[in-house]
Amino acid sequence: MTLTLSDEARQYIGAFDEVTGVAPVDCLVDEDRAVFLIPAGEMGAAIGPNGQTVDAVEAELGMRVDLVENADEPAAFVANCLAPAAVRNVTLSTQGGSTVAYVEVAQADRGVAIGADGESIETARRLAARHFDIDDVQLA
Repeated sequence: MTLTLSDEARQYIGAFDEVTGVAPVDCLVDEDRAVFLIPAGEMGAAIGPNGQTVDAVEAELGMRVDLVENADEPAAFVANCLAPAAVRNVTLSTQGGSTVAYVEVAQADRGVAIGADGESIETARRLAARHFDIDDVQLA
């Protein structure tokens, strides 16, 4: 699958890499935030001690920055997209050529998984579609 990045996303990835030393795999840009997909195992370096590195990126870009850790398996990837919600299980179901990820989340973390105005689950949907051809992400 070929990933197409906008010029703006490429610029943000370059700025992120310059500040953190971590080269994101992908970047989603919204009006007031950027979501970076961080290579597996590099989340600590991307965040920095006490969040200082990600704070520096936010200051550089002038917007909120959210980070998602990449994964090789679709279920793990979807779970990472919904962090810090406690994901119990992810089940992938394909019917009629459409793939849906059904996510079981602790009841106390449903709000975290959905996010303000549905922001977190929508980010999970967009990233899952871009990286694993998953058509929808739903809380079970």
